[in-house]
Amino acid sequence: MADVPSPGLDFSRGLTATSRVLVTGGSGFIGTNLVASYRAAGVTVANADVQRPRNSADTDLWAPVDITRIDDIRAVVSRFRPTHVFHLAARTDLRGRAVADYPANVEGVAALLSALSESSPPAGRLIVASSRMVCRIGYEPVSDFDYCPPTAYGASKVETECLVRSAKAIPWVLVRPTSIWGPWFDVPYRDFFLSVARGRYVHPAGRRIPKSFGFVGNTTWQLHRLMTAPDADVLGRTFYLADEPPIEVRDLADRIGAALDKRPVRSVPCRCYARSPGQVTCSSGRGGDRRSRVSAWQTCLRR
Repeated sequence: MADVPSPGLDFSRGLTATSRVLVTGGSGFIGTNLVASYRAAGVTVANADVQRPRNSADTDLWAPVDITRIDDIRAVVSRFRPTHVFHLAARTDLRGRAVADYPANVEGVAALLSALSESSPPAGRLIVASSRMVCRIGYEPVSDFDYCPPTAYGASKVETECLVRSAKAIPWVLVRPTSIWGPWFDVPYRDFFLSVARGRYVHPAGRRIPKSFGFVGNTTWQLHRLMTAPDADVLGRTFYLADEPPIEVRDLADRIGAALDKRPVRSVPCRCYARSPGQVTCSSGRGGDRRSRVSAWQTCLRR
């Protein structure tokens, strides 16, 4: 049995012997840990992903599925008959230049929602992973519908959220993961750890930089608790996934270095420039008008 990031937590809590958990994107970073945690707890779990599992110990739980192909997702839903679904499958890099470069985040979500709406028996709950990048860093949304994505990736996740919110017949919860790290992680946060390990990270002198991180063992437990919480507490709501309180980046770098017997992180002088007046305001797209959401993203990029 594979190691799990938080072995003291019972991932069968709140589920029954007949519960069947489907994790799309279960070969990814968070999905790998989530699948392993459910397996270790004796829960029936399956991974639907176009990629082979990162953890070879869970290859027997894997079904090769292209989330953008409706026939693929219908087949796995029909065969596995999930009672609980985590939708983590997505393209998450920042290299795309347009929403159309992220079909998994739009067409893939639509395909899953369609397949689940047709399933019998129906799934009891669907948790869909969005991203904190539906708003640029530093922007404070006034509601769950207030968007200001700084990239095409962020804009694609706005589309994800709008599709899920329109699914009236499916009990759903949206989550926005922050900076998650831990076993099986990859870029970009793995690069930060490696930079510290190799002595290449330097911190701006005199600057405190608080940042919301989340250890993946805590993240998977948060996901499980959202999946098993009372309906009235979570359905139709949006939650950020992070540890509390935020961590100061210099402190985290020092902890990583100390654990690896490295020298303390160096500091260098840093000159900061104020933003010009044209860069301080960001438009927000709201609700169901696709053009307004795309326009908001383009406005953010121009400013």
